[in-house]
Amino acid sequence: MISSPYDKYRQSSIQTSSPSQLLLMLFDGAIRFGKTAIDGIDTADHNKASVNFGKAQAIVSELRATLDRSYEVSNGLAAMYEYINYLFIESNIKKSKQQAEEAIGYLQELRQTFAEAAKLVASQDLQHG
Repeated sequence: MISSPYDKYRQSSIQTSSPSQLLLMLFDGAIRFGKTAIDGIDTADHNKASVNFGKAQAIVSELRATLDRSYEVSNGLAAMYEYINYLFIESNIKKSKQQAEEAIGYLQELRQTFAEAAKLVASQDLQHG
């Protein structure tokens, strides 16, 4: 049951978001959880690190699972997501933030690329709409 106003707002924003907005929200979540996991490593809070690495991995796995395989670029993205998950796993096992920082860097680059693509599509829709 959704109780707080923030939770109601968040649920509403998810339900009314476009596919590109949802994709960006997924990237934001994976990046945020990855950074929180790194903070867990920095503070020697291994539970915080493990829980947040798990959340980041779940999002990256979802990104990979929902790829439209009819596009050739999807194969490259699938391999990239698999590698990002591998980096998060290694970072969690070794309690070393180097691999997690690399994974977050890739996620930030992908997020930026998808954000730019979404803007291009939106501007083309306006021109042709």
